[in-house]
Amino acid sequence: MTEPMETPGGDDYLATLAGIVSDVSDAARQVAAAQITELRVLAAAGRLAEEQAAPRNAKVRLHDMALRSIAAEVGGVLRATDRTVQRRIGEARTIIEGFPAAVVEWESGRIVREHVRAIVDAGTTLPAEMWGEFEAIAIERCERDTPNRVRGELEILALRMHPRTFAERHEEAAASRCVRLVPGRDGMSDLIATLPTVIAEGIHDRLTQQARAIVDTREERAAGGGEAAEVVATDARTTDQVRADVFADLLLAGTPALDDTRDTSAGPLGAIRARVQVLVPAKTLTGDDDGPCDLGGRSAIDSASARTLAGDTSVWERLFHDPTTGVTVSTDSYRVPSRMRRSLQARDQHCRFPGCRVAAIRCEVDHTHDHALGGRTELSNLAHLCQRHHSMKQFTRWRVRQLTGGVLEWTSPLGRTYREDAPTPAVAFTPAATSSGSDAPF
Repeated sequence: MTEPMETPGGDDYLATLAGIVSDVSDAARQVAAAQITELRVLAAAGRLAEEQAAPRNAKVRLHDMALRSIAAEVGGVLRATDRTVQRRIGEARTIIEGFPAAVVEWESGRIVREHVRAIVDAGTTLPAEMWGEFEAIAIERCERDTPNRVRGELEILALRMHPRTFAERHEEAAASRCVRLVPGRDGMSDLIATLPTVIAEGIHDRLTQQARAIVDTREERAAGGGEAAEVVATDARTTDQVRADVFADLLLAGTPALDDTRDTSAGPLGAIRARVQVLVPAKTLTGDDDGPCDLGGRSAIDSASARTLAGDTSVWERLFHDPTTGVTVSTDSYRVPSRMRRSLQARDQHCRFPGCRVAAIRCEVDHTHDHALGGRTELSNLAHLCQRHHSMKQFTRWRVRQLTGGVLEWTSPLGRTYREDAPTPAVAFTPAATSSGSDAPF
């Protein structure tokens, strides 16, 4: 007869474990209560904006401006961008108002947050009038199993309940196809294309076939010996790396290149013809520094890529700081002169609303004190704002004034103030080594 395994630590161990489990349970209930409270508050913020809904003019809806303003006010407290808060407000309203029974079950502890997320993700693929029917069936299923196990079943349930055919819904979904850029680390980013599955599979298959052809060619040359084998021996790329290089070649140059893109030529960088904003320190251009360069408003890129882009640029607009006349700082016209605009881009680097990182080249130059109300076109009265925050400044009760040094002081509708300091300058000036009187680069 097998003796029962002795419990480690005996009664003291069990008592301690029971206390830990009880504490975890209490903490989980407290966290759930706080999360539900936050969702209800955010949903209330969305309803407040909706109550203000009324056409203000032909171009701007008051509801949208009110929602942006409220999101910015809440974002100042949460230390989050107004875009993030506005998205969370929308999600909160969907959960609280669209699936109230699931929230009640979550609050009672019969299901958890991940169950609610699975219910909402699957349920929102259905017409809103069917959410209640779907919710009742989904809750019953969720109470019996973990979120990971029920997610797939809920998706299938929603597909079967949907009144429209899958073909009809796919045609509609295809209209949302897009390409997104997600900045990563160490000078890398993810380029994500949302496409119909058959197209996406076809693209991946073609890339795989071309990558395999390149790998096979490399192996054949290596087996053949001679000078070609020596060159091929330096190519240690994996299939994934070759597939990524072919992808870049096809998009940038139109045709795949069999040779290694890591040689002294520009490689795929040489095919870039898009307009980008890159802040490159002077020492990086000369090769004296290999630190990261700033791809304005997005992420860092490596110094070698920055030098390649700079070297292949056919037109350079050099800015000069004249020690006698100084940089253009003011004009009598509304239009911002190109030299002043470039100076502002170097100063601002991105949208100057707190937390926003839209690159300056994608923004509008705004007169802090409106030009129509007497504001001058001068550096101390100009700043870059993206279209979203430019509209907020115009059509909501958010106000801004510009202090010395390009510092912007924003005041929310509730009277909270937020200081947006000018970004750290990308360049600095030092006295010239000679007294020739030549212009110093700006």
